[in-house]
Amino acid sequence: MSTQPQDLQGLSHLGNTQNRPQQTLETFPNRNAGRNYTVELSTEEFTCLCPATGQPDFAKITIRYVPGPRIVESKSLKLYFWSYRQQGVFHEHLTNKILDDLVAALDPVWCEVTGAFGVRGGIGITVRAEHGRRPQ
Repeated sequence: MSTQPQDLQGLSHLGNTQNRPQQTLETFPNRNAGRNYTVELSTEEFTCLCPATGQPDFAKITIRYVPGPRIVESKSLKLYFWSYRQQGVFHEHLTNKILDDLVAALDPVWCEVTGAFGVRGGIGITVRAEHGRRPQ
C-alpha cells in the first residue's frame, strides 16, 4: 500500500528548514502491519560527550527493528541524535536510552540498537541493547 496523505499528519520536522535538536521521535503508520520486515538505520556521525572529561565521543549508531504499528521518521531521528551532541553520557546508558525511546515511540515487534564507539584510551566500546524477540 502506498503512502497516504494522512500518513504525513503530525510530522512537523519533515520539510522544515528551521529545526533544532530535540528529543521527540516522530512516527508514521506502518502500512504493512502483520508482515515481518526489518528496517535498518545507521549513522557514523553520532557524537556525545564523556560525562567525566567533557571530551567528544564518536560512534556509529545502528538501529534495526521489525515494525509494529508505527515507523520512525528519519529526519526526526537525525534531530534526536543531534540533541546528544552536548550531553555527557556513558555509552551503555546512551544505547539503552535510545532503545527505550524507540520502543516507547514505535511499539516494535523487535528492536536492536548498537552503539560502536570510537577508541579512547586504547579501548573501543560496542554496546548492543535489544527489545522483544526477533521473528524467524
